[in-house]
Amino acid sequence: MEDNLFGQDWEIEPAGGETGKAFVAVHEDEKFFLKRNSSPFLAALSVENIVPKLIWTRRVENGDVITAQKWIDNGRTLTASEMREPRVARMIGKIHRSEALRDMLQRIEKKDYACMNLLTKVLEDKSLPDQKEDLVLHAKNYLLANVEQLKEGRHVVCHGDLNHNNWLVSEQDELYLVDWDGAMLADPANDLGVLLYQYIPYSEWRSWLEEYGQELTIELYMRVKWFSVCQVLMAMNWQLEHGRKPELARLELILKKILEDDEVYGTLCE
Repeated sequence: MEDNLFGQDWEIEPAGGETGKAFVAVHEDEKFFLKRNSSPFLAALSVENIVPKLIWTRRVENGDVITAQKWIDNGRTLTASEMREPRVARMIGKIHRSEALRDMLQRIEKKDYACMNLLTKVLEDKSLPDQKEDLVLHAKNYLLANVEQLKEGRHVVCHGDLNHNNWLVSEQDELYLVDWDGAMLADPANDLGVLLYQYIPYSEWRSWLEEYGQELTIELYMRVKWFSVCQVLMAMNWQLEHGRKPELARLELILKKILEDDEVYGTLCE
């Protein structure tokens, strides 16, 4: 993004990130977070105080739509251990239960992913078996073997990537969830699964989910495990396509953990 899109009195620098669509801008001693062609869904999230306040939206000469959000001074991302905090669970619960957000996303994006759509997407991708054949085959067989028994939950607004780096804390300890480009309507287990396996010890699943607003049942556990396998396989495909071997190796370990998990199930069956 060039400074002259807004005028010479703007100072604009890349904000980092993988898409190259985010920028930091300073204008008349005010600082903003700018993003190119962000989802219109951002406005609804701003109203709900889920993302930093949306200041304005502007279409520039080349046709791009630029959004400007309040810059969070001295903000930081959550650590992995902080994902266990009740406020994280409560924020996700608020998002998943919001009918206003659900209706808005349905009108804007029309991204609705049933389990069979996700399964088809995973099975059609042929890039991973050449790299991790035994593990990926095991994962795909698990998905096929359990999809018919899956009692899919009502579709809600899902963020799609609840990595701890997508959580922002302000100097005043306000919590925000950012990077909504992958938002979709789906079973809430799409969001819950990888988060639980990646950040929450098995012994804390029940109490964490109570803060979220859901009882841990065998039915929920089966959905969490199934959608986790789906999400990790898709993430592995993406990392492979972008040549990110360290991240691919990390996801492989998470996938093994999910497939080998019987501790939660055993506890529920007691």
